[in-house]
Amino acid sequence: MPSELLDVMTAHKVTSFCAPPTVYRFLIREDLKKYDLSALRYCTTAGELLNDGVFRAWKEITGLSIYEGYGQTETCLQLATFPCMTPKPGSIGRPTPGWNVVILDEEGKPCPAGVEGEICLKLEDGKNLGLFTGYLQEPAKTASVMVDGYYHTGDKAWMDEDGYFWFLGRTDDLIKSSGYRIGPFEVESALITHKAVVEAAVTGVPDPVRGQAVKATVVLAPGYTGSPDLAKELQEHVKKETAPYKYPRIIDFVAELPKTISGKIKRAEIRAKDESREI
Repeated sequence: MPSELLDVMTAHKVTSFCAPPTVYRFLIREDLKKYDLSALRYCTTAGELLNDGVFRAWKEITGLSIYEGYGQTETCLQLATFPCMTPKPGSIGRPTPGWNVVILDEEGKPCPAGVEGEICLKLEDGKNLGLFTGYLQEPAKTASVMVDGYYHTGDKAWMDEDGYFWFLGRTDDLIKSSGYRIGPFEVESALITHKAVVEAAVTGVPDPVRGQAVKATVVLAPGYTGSPDLAKELQEHVKKETAPYKYPRIIDFVAELPKTISGKIKRAEIRAKDESREI
């Protein structure tokens, strides 16, 4: 329970706090003024993208920024927002020392600032500290990600003029609808700015006309009940918060979202369930 975690932080005068965005999303729903968090000095997050609204709400209440980073099971921390940097809400930071991180297009060429591509790591004669050597007993899979001197993460992002990276999602998480490429994170961020929404996972489902339609799986805040009227209200809310073509045409209300042990939303599991039933 969020309240129990806050009790522990208060009792033990926690100074450094790291948690996935899921935890922060639940914490800001509590009355944080009831807890003495004055000992807290440094807050970090990873494992899933941090929504801009959560960043701003946490800072408004605690006075502290949340420093975000990015890494994979196959790597250590690749990108981070360090104390010497000014956090940009929604950005996963800049390359950590020792890592040559680039964004490559589909032809394997570096992307200029503002252009989306795949996050890749330059291989240094196979001696990258913190990078795995390969998948166990899966040489073909290893070869598929170690290509032309780069390790391909399978994650999409873009870089701004200041060298900050902005995560878009896994390659297979991106939704292609009516010729548009839609990243789930932007739609999720728009949804959770509505007072009725605690969490949301956005995925693509097959659509005979659009190719894919945007679907939102939503966890509601206490006191709210899923209904066609609320679904319509959330759709209109997303249209106002972001581009109208990105709104979820399907909304599924659930009690909780499937997550990994580190707090990452299992969008693949949601897609698998959708594929096994008729939507």
